[in-house]
Amino acid sequence: MARRERRAKITIVGAGQVGSTTAHWIVAEQLGDVVLVDVVEGIAQGKALDLMEATPICGSDCIITGHNDYGPTADSDIIVITAGLPRKPGMSRDDLMMTNTGIVKSVAEQVARFSPHAVIIVVSNPLDVMTYVTMKVTGFPPRRVLGMAGVLDTARFRTFIAMELGVSAEDIQTMVLGGHGDSMVPLLSCTSVGGIPVTQLINANRLAELVKRTRAGGIEIVNFLKTGSAFYAPGAAVAQMCEAIERDKKRVIPASVWCQGEYGIQDVYVGLPIVLGVGGVEKIIKMELAPAELEALRKSAAEVKANIAKLNL
Repeated sequence: MARRERRAKITIVGAGQVGSTTAHWIVAEQLGDVVLVDVVEGIAQGKALDLMEATPICGSDCIITGHNDYGPTADSDIIVITAGLPRKPGMSRDDLMMTNTGIVKSVAEQVARFSPHAVIIVVSNPLDVMTYVTMKVTGFPPRRVLGMAGVLDTARFRTFIAMELGVSAEDIQTMVLGGHGDSMVPLLSCTSVGGIPVTQLINANRLAELVKRTRAGGIEIVNFLKTGSAFYAPGAAVAQMCEAIERDKKRVIPASVWCQGEYGIQDVYVGLPIVLGVGGVEKIIKMELAPAELEALRKSAAEVKANIAKLNL
């Protein structure tokens, strides 16, 4: 691939905690120029200026701008969609899904219009459903529309194992598949610590507790914060995906992708292992799962598909 003659252009739609923290990670890693977009006047502009003023300190040459319209996003290489409402007290999951479907649909229409060749990373919740909405509305090939979930969920699982054993998280290898929610599937059969199977280091009951904590990783933070949700780890996860795309790193990571028969799953977005490079999803990796893991993955996909069926797109 010919070397690009300019820095990558990365648009982040939604300048809340996740969007602005994603921008922070991207700029710190010098992955590209960042365009922040938000419907609230001044939010994107203020955060962009604040981050721009940090570049002399962190040694980054990236340019960060904030806007309320999509014109400045034109010809972006990567689009990150974080726009959407958080779940509020008394709001059902279906209420949240319908509300955010309208928001994400509007965003998807605009980014497709201005950046028809971009790779899109969806972060808005419910994540797998919103990734489907984005793919349908943009009409982009599925390889260029994927959801960020598996990187975050896997990072949480690695963190909890490292904390349990008192070892470096760098030495934890694992993968979390499935939908981004209560039915996610941490793969114990693929989990090791410095090459040692985790089952040799942590007993089954304790591992089950760590799996449960991983599935509840998001709500655990919500319960601490009271009025907000996680943003440091989600932002770092998006930045890692942007790096894989921008630098064509061919990273093997889990992400929410469009399934066409893989693992016996059809016509739904769900977390699977992929190779991520400059064109988006280069391939879905097929591997042998333990029977219980495969059953859990298919069940998780079925739950996502049932929610997608409620939409009127």
